[in-house]
Amino acid sequence: MILDTCALLWLASDQRKLSAEAKRVIRKHADSLFVSTITAFEVAIKSRGQKLELPLPVAEWYAEVLEFHGIRELPMTSAITIASVQLPALHNDPCDRIIITTGVLHDMKIITCDTLVSQYDAAKTVW
Repeated sequence: MILDTCALLWLASDQRKLSAEAKRVIRKHADSLFVSTITAFEVAIKSRGQKLELPLPVAEWYAEVLEFHGIRELPMTSAITIASVQLPALHNDPCDRIIITTGVLHDMKIITCDTLVSQYDAAKTVW
């Protein structure tokens, strides 16, 4: 299971925003949860732009959240970045395209509320 950025943020700060199915899947797969490294970038951007207020400096917050929830990172590779550009033009956000491609190439379901993600034939989503 790979969490998109919003799913990670809500897992860490306000689990009421997660759907019942997302919570169930997260509990069931607690030992095999992942995020893309692009998620750290997205959290840092949101934090810097004042769209997200964190209780700690972003690097410290991110590391603590991953450790607390037992979440591992999947690195961006050239295969992921190239494949993300080759996706159909349904989603314009490059971070989301990286997360989609990471999920597809690692054969993982993506925990996301983003309905655009589920429109990709190869993407398997949970919400």
